[in-house]
Amino acid sequence: MEQPSQSDTIREPLWVTGLVKAEPRAPLVLPYMAYLLLMLLTDFLPDHTPYNQLGIAMHVIAAAWATWLLRHHWPSLGKPHFLIALVAGLFAAWMWVAGQHRLAGIEFGNQNLGDVLSVGMRPPFLKLEPHEFESVASRFSTAPAFWSHVVLKISRAVTVVPVVEELFWRGFILRAFVNWNRSEDVPLGTFTWFSFLGSSLLSVAQHPANWGVSILCWMLFNALFYWKKSLFCLILTHAITNLALYIYVVREGDWQFW
Repeated sequence: MEQPSQSDTIREPLWVTGLVKAEPRAPLVLPYMAYLLLMLLTDFLPDHTPYNQLGIAMHVIAAAWATWLLRHHWPSLGKPHFLIALVAGLFAAWMWVAGQHRLAGIEFGNQNLGDVLSVGMRPPFLKLEPHEFESVASRFSTAPAFWSHVVLKISRAVTVVPVVEELFWRGFILRAFVNWNRSEDVPLGTFTWFSFLGSSLLSVAQHPANWGVSILCWMLFNALFYWKKSLFCLILTHAITNLALYIYVVREGDWQFW
């Protein structure tokens, strides 16, 4: 079983210890699964209502709590490499926006790809024209309600999301694609082409509306992880990417990325 990153003598609920003993991969997988399940619940709440804002706040708290319970069993997070994380995060945010806009304008013969593929409605991964977007701000009755929604959503994107996703994708999936049955025995940052490409393609399941840029972003994150072998660096990179992306969305009103 993978050794805890802290002391061998730890204080935690007995059921957590038993869970990890029965399933060593749980500390890397369960926080992500809990996050997704809680997100499904908040998605049922209209985003312009106080219930949605309360749902996001509870989502952050509950997902963070589920993640924190298993913290003693995480692998070593490594060094932050802050400058590298900053540059990589800003580049990933730029690539996400520029790549999605570029993909939306791909030409297929004499027709736009959106016209070729649309059957009753345009595919979700293609950019709509500005007039086809409803501003998120217009759905709120007051400015404070809108800004509380913005702050809560950005807070979730730069705190809980980077931790649960990096533990799952770089901490678990990359190693599981090397040895599925004993992924905890695979050293962090072990490279194989199958894990590099397979995990990048699998990211489409998480970002189906941004499939092209998702694959490129995952390749970038994977490459950075292979280089630095630091989950901490990837958590920072992911947080910076999300923060930069959401700042761009709010400033420019490009709500397709919201």
